[in-house]
Amino acid sequence: MLNLQPYADPKYFVILLLALAPLAIGLYFGKRFAWYEVIVSFAFIFLMFNGKKYHEGYAIIGFMIWQWLLVWGYTLYRKKANNTVVFYVVTLLAILPLFLVKLSAPTHWTHVATLLGFLGISYLTFRSVGMILETRDGSIKEFNPWLFLRFMLFMPTISSGPIDRYRRFIADVTSVPDRDKYLKMLEKAVWYFFLGFLYNFVISAYFFQSFVLPQVKSLAIESASVHGGLTWWLVPVMYASGLNLFFNFAGYSLFAVATSYVMGIEVPMNFNKPFLSKNLKEFWNRWHMTLSFWFRDYIFMRFVFLIMKKKWIKSRVTTSNLAYIFNMLVMGFWHGLHWYYIVYGLFHGVGLVINDAWLRYKKKHNVPHNKFTEALAIFITFNVVMVSFLIFNGDFLDKLWFK
Repeated sequence: MLNLQPYADPKYFVILLLALAPLAIGLYFGKRFAWYEVIVSFAFIFLMFNGKKYHEGYAIIGFMIWQWLLVWGYTLYRKKANNTVVFYVVTLLAILPLFLVKLSAPTHWTHVATLLGFLGISYLTFRSVGMILETRDGSIKEFNPWLFLRFMLFMPTISSGPIDRYRRFIADVTSVPDRDKYLKMLEKAVWYFFLGFLYNFVISAYFFQSFVLPQVKSLAIESASVHGGLTWWLVPVMYASGLNLFFNFAGYSLFAVATSYVMGIEVPMNFNKPFLSKNLKEFWNRWHMTLSFWFRDYIFMRFVFLIMKKKWIKSRVTTSNLAYIFNMLVMGFWHGLHWYYIVYGLFHGVGLVINDAWLRYKKKHNVPHNKFTEALAIFITFNVVMVSFLIFNGDFLDKLWFK
């Protein structure tokens, strides 16, 4: 049976654009065919989990029922009360399926992964948890089951993001862009499709994955076996795997944004020239931005607010430092319950603490700022990030050091 994985090959794009053509024509003439949009989205989601992936189809149905009940139930509750314990319980229950799936890998609970896991569970969890948090804040006051399903199961971003926010998405999906704006969106979509093809299929899949990475990894393993696990070949592995990570993920994100634009939805961008960042804080404002901003708004800021509200720590600097480490550790655990993801999160948490300390020192001591220092800052930041990506590539380090 036909199985279509998102943005996996040219055939997918041909079928996708043919399916979206009536929707694009309608938007051009000022009409949004909501039912057709939903039918197309559901059809492509069905084809994602068709054939050998049928168990993932059952998993996403169960997941959606679970999240629907939680968000709906909490919205009804929030109209009457605002108990903190209830909020935490509902939030933890929303995260529970994802937590069990992440736990299944290190514990080898394959039956749990088969029962609950599906492509995109992380991104759907972010959407539902974000809705619960905004309902608690009072930003979302009503539960609309139809709009909830459209938000949660928005096809272009279901597998790998970007992570949208409910209120922003609903403002787009319940309106129609004027013709001039939609033509500009289509123009951007064409550019993003071509750029995505260059990033994903040419640079990532062909150059790095098929040519560079197999060579340097093979040489690293061969050299490490002679030198007790240490080898200079880790340096080209570091740069190649780090750049491959960017081009692969940025390519997928561009495909998702382009498809969304064709559907008349301005999904936020995920990357903004991250390797031109002058410090680690700026890097996280440019890299996987929708994830970074989600963690900033829903974890970092809330953690800081909790500490200040409870007056546990008087120093604002200490509070922000703890929040950086906590925030990035949670992000590391979200990637997976493996040592390298946790170390990756800790690395960036400590890095952000050092980054803030340096920015305070610069401000206090009037450290010179010019084009040379900016170039040096970009160079240092880029290499720090590459080291973190080598840690992130821990499955290879496992083979190199522990097997």
